[in-house]
Amino acid sequence: MTAVNYQIHSDSADKPWIMLIHGLFGSLDNLSALRRQFTESFQVLSVDLPDHGKSSFTQTFSFEHYAALISELIASLNIKRLSIVGHSLGGKVAMRLALNQHELISHLIVLDIAPVQYHSRHSNVFQGLSNVALAVITNRKEAEVALSKYIEDGSTKQFLLKSLYNENDIWKWRFNLELLQTDYTKLSAAIVSEQTFDGPVLFIKGEHSDYLLPEYKQAVTNLFPNSQSKMIRETGHWLHAEKPELCAKIILEFLIK
Repeated sequence: MTAVNYQIHSDSADKPWIMLIHGLFGSLDNLSALRRQFTESFQVLSVDLPDHGKSSFTQTFSFEHYAALISELIASLNIKRLSIVGHSLGGKVAMRLALNQHELISHLIVLDIAPVQYHSRHSNVFQGLSNVALAVITNRKEAEVALSKYIEDGSTKQFLLKSLYNENDIWKWRFNLELLQTDYTKLSAAIVSEQTFDGPVLFIKGEHSDYLLPEYKQAVTNLFPNSQSKMIRETGHWLHAEKPELCAKIILEFLIK
């Protein structure tokens, strides 16, 4: 298992780079619908966040550490400059990376998250995940039933179950549940920096989501003075999965300005 698992989708070394970073409990597959919209114009680098997917588990969460591990991957691939698209937690990590290494980032696109502190909104998810007795269940359906005691939304359950796998007759989560639960307040914290990222930044909001609110505008502009925002109507927090073509169109128009 590598420190940061990744995939590259490219048909030409002459194209510019774009990196996609998924959100909490996810994996690089979550942004595949969006990725397919970019391969004609870009070399696409998709990553699993640390403690997610096939990336290594860490001992403690910090935005700095996650950003540093991803930065090491970028350097190892000899990528000198790239654009980044980050969703939710991945958006916060992308913000941290841009603030730390402004010369590396051409454009920053943040999907439905702000650099602010959020109150707990995943308690039912953690309860549901903790209710899945991995040592006892014999199939995926049993895990779904256990999740259902705390999580009503079917799409949320299916999203989480994508990270459930069986290895040598032992069921496991691909994300580091213990760490994410222990350090949840850290990953919900604000992005704090004495530096600004003055490059072009686009924040995209899902209309029905409450993650990116008007009252967060000052916190955004304090760190990203050259930022703008767009909204995709009739979408929620998963705007990139609900309307990938429109989301990609907005991003591509921003990138070629």
